[in-house]
Amino acid sequence: MSVQLQFKRNFILPLILTSSVTRILFSESNVLANKIESGLHYLDPNKKMTRELEKNNQPFKRRTPDYPGHVPLYNHEKLLMFLGSSIGSFFHPERNEFIVALGESTAIKPILKNLQSTMLSNAIGRQILREKPRITSTSLNLDYLRSLPDNTIGKSYINWLDREGVSPDTRVAVKYIDNEELAYIFQRYRECHDFYHAITGLPIIIEGEIAVKVFEFMNIGIPMSGLGALFAPLRLKKSQRRRLREIYYPWALQSGLNSKPLINVYWEKILEKDVDEFRKEMHIEQPPDLRNMRKEYFEMKRREKEGMKL
Repeated sequence: MSVQLQFKRNFILPLILTSSVTRILFSESNVLANKIESGLHYLDPNKKMTRELEKNNQPFKRRTPDYPGHVPLYNHEKLLMFLGSSIGSFFHPERNEFIVALGESTAIKPILKNLQSTMLSNAIGRQILREKPRITSTSLNLDYLRSLPDNTIGKSYINWLDREGVSPDTRVAVKYIDNEELAYIFQRYRECHDFYHAITGLPIIIEGEIAVKVFEFMNIGIPMSGLGALFAPLRLKKSQRRRLREIYYPWALQSGLNSKPLINVYWEKILEKDVDEFRKEMHIEQPPDLRNMRKEYFEMKRREKEGMKL
């Protein structure tokens, strides 16, 4: 597939949204920014935000929900949710309810319809939409994944989960996206995010999260994937910005554009597949090991500091 054809996937509207709200997500310190991904693994973070909406004494009647758990919002409420979650993310980027609400409020219908078309045009994508699988510790059987041979997708995934201390069970259920199938597509994207980390080997630290988000954005086009990518490096240290600029941004842009649509990957069906073979088929290059690169950098700085003392 040519680069021009790849650019037709989802980027015009996401780029408009991205440029306007990117500063919000990473406006606090790196310590807070590092908590964003971990914060997405949290049970029912929308509970406080929707409490008032779900009271019986509402001054107006809400339309019938499109699916269980759906909270239909009027346009002015969607706007208020976007503004509120943006402000909340500015002051508390570690608060999951703001990040999740911001993600759903920016996943507008034309972008999700575009993803739906991508899935409907592919046999595996159609199968995913027909069967609507969910990614949980039960559906994946984490003990079975630990028994798989090294270098399989399943073993790479469970090793990454264990190393980063996260679980597939705590991905938040979509509530505010209208249309059951579009809501599922966004839920699927949300639940597959950890697989993108696993196949690339990128950890949950600020640089790794930014790199994966750029990779996702260029491949899938969900606005939330690009919100922290443009201006987040302004808050980073010089060494972190250099690594992103020289290594991880070029990798994310190239692999994200050149790879086949990740939204069409039925991960549950290929857990036994060799991860290197999968990357080759998908045209994904594995980036350099970020943790080792940081370790080597800190070791170099330590030696320089000791040399100055001598």
